Amino acid sequence: MAGCCKQYTSGWKFPTVLLCLYGLFANLRPLDPFFIAYLVGPHHNLTTEQVTAVVFPVWTYSYLALLVPAFLLTDYLRYKPVIILQGLAITITLLLLLFTHGVPAMQAMDFVYAVCTACDPAYYAYIYSVVGSEHYQRVTGYCRSITLVGCTLGSVIGQMLVSLAGVSYFNLNVMSVTSTLVALLCSLFLPMPSSSMFVHRKMAGDTTNILSQELESPHSEQTQSATGTETENKSTGSNKCLQVLWRLGKEMKECYSSMKILYWSLWWAFATAGFTQVINYIQLLWEHVEPSQKFSIYNGGAEAISTFLGAILSFSVAYVKVNWDVFGELALTIFSAIDAGAIFFMVYSRNIWMCYAGYIIFKSCYMLLITIATYQLAFNLSMERYALLFGFNTFVALALQTILTLIVVDPRGLALDIVTQFIVYGSCFSVIAGIILIRSMYLLIPLYCKGPVSHLHKAITARTNDYGLN
Repeated sequence: MAGCCKQYTSGWKFPTVLLCLYGLFANLRPLDPFFIAYLVGPHHNLTTEQVTAVVFPVWTYSYLALLVPAFLLTDYLRYKPVIILQGLAITITLLLLLFTHGVPAMQAMDFVYAVCTACDPAYYAYIYSVVGSEHYQRVTGYCRSITLVGCTLGSVIGQMLVSLAGVSYFNLNVMSVTSTLVALLCSLFLPMPSSSMFVHRKMAGDTTNILSQELESPHSEQTQSATGTETENKSTGSNKCLQVLWRLGKEMKECYSSMKILYWSLWWAFATAGFTQVINYIQLLWEHVEPSQKFSIYNGGAEAISTFLGAILSFSVAYVKVNWDVFGELALTIFSAIDAGAIFFMVYSRNIWMCYAGYIIFKSCYMLLITIATYQLAFNLSMERYALLFGFNTFVALALQTILTLIVVDPRGLALDIVTQFIVYGSCFSVIAGIILIRSMYLLIPLYCKGPVSHLHKAITARTNDYGLN
């Protein structure tokens, strides 16, 4: 019996099931769609101006400061401790919401939540260190989709409890804390990986790994004196961090040497910055259009529908036969323009139901586009390079979002009202669509002007091959 249990826990199913349970319960938070209504309601009694200009910017600035250290520690500590830290951080965040009051307490809550979001790479990278490469595609689908399931279930449960049973936001907070505690418990039983992508990397004839070459030299000279060996080990230890950073920089330079990857990464960074800003402040726009204390809000329904529809569109990408190398930029143009239109539609309609509809369109289109972008970036990259690219693109997106927050939201900047803020966000997506349109026309017009369809097909194939990155 003990042998059977050991064999099961050492396979790929056990860590995958545990990680999926963690992802499910960590995201199953019925309070999330009603977060702003909870803050401006009688329990916390904050104003929308305080939430917008004083509380929310703390998360953006803290997230930017924590992202790089968290990314490096995630690899150094081999994922599991960082996942546990994330589960602990989200639980503390909800406990602060439950038992503390006032602007300083909510700023502290946002800082702790920034710790939680900075630990996100650990969740997505952990599974690749404990399962074989033959299971990568399957476990990736499981671990990513379960987070969407958790968000959708949390939104549906929250909406049903508020609309049908009249449950208070305080009780939704208690339920969310309970769910995150279950997630924290699941994280404690995750197997500890023996390797990571960069620092604790297991190598098999990889000549590009400078760190492994450096670490092999002391072991190949066992006949040296004890003093000489100790000196070499100290030297290796002191240079280890620099060697890892040097290798990361070299890998990143190789990634961005492809123009295709550079353009798609630029779209990823700018669009993600705008998307995150919209997601963060959308409930404040809803609160402005229809105050929650005067109207039975349906934020949970809007979140559930948008997440579910976005998941369906993302899943359908795998079955659409399109040459994304050639027509991908055109798709980015069309759907970025739709996103811009959806934002303007929400702003100028001044109707809560139209706002919900615009939000569903906006979020679904972004989830579709980010899936296409992920596929384009990951298709010709190794898992290590993709992880590095994902981390750097996220950092650039967060830096852009920080600049946007500082200029548009922060009292030290323009401190615009919520409606004007969303006009700025819509304009940003319009600019993105315009720039990508110029790029797509640069690619497509020469191909269509070359003659017959057969010649066009050859040109497209040649263009696709030119973009390859081994």
